[in-house]
Amino acid sequence: MPVKNLRELFVMLLSDARQNTERSVKIIQEISQQAQDPDVKEALESRIWIAEKDLSAIDRCFQLIGERPVQLSGRLEEVFVEDFRKELVEIQNPVAKTIFFLTKASRLSHLRAAEYEALVEAADLSGHYAVGLLLEGCLADKLVFIERTRRLIRGLATTKIAARAGA
Repeated sequence: MPVKNLRELFVMLLSDARQNTERSVKIIQEISQQAQDPDVKEALESRIWIAEKDLSAIDRCFQLIGERPVQLSGRLEEVFVEDFRKELVEIQNPVAKTIFFLTKASRLSHLRAAEYEALVEAADLSGHYAVGLLLEGCLADKLVFIERTRRLIRGLATTKIAARAGA
């Protein structure tokens, strides 16, 4: 898609965020189905719910700017899933597998957070402050998930270390 001006660039980036959010839902669903720890599974399912809410916010952004999403051909998530599947087969330890799930989900959230940081700035530059507000809400969702995932990983590691020390 040739981009001739900042508006078209913003529509392209917003479209990319929408497609990536849709793909993220599918990826996290797959990760969640593999998760054995109930707390991890519940956290991932909550992440899916939040991502679906973010899709609604992005759709509202398109309404506010009077545009429709454009189709893009990003492959980053496809490669991510391929690698996830290959690496998952090699992990035998249940705690290690759980930390692996969480790490992959967190990595995906870091990518989305960077994407939203740029979109918030682009919305502000274009004078679409309501759009910026919606996108900043999506960014906050990503940052909260990253922090909560970090805490969950730390909790799992602490529990594992305490169990080893008690043995």
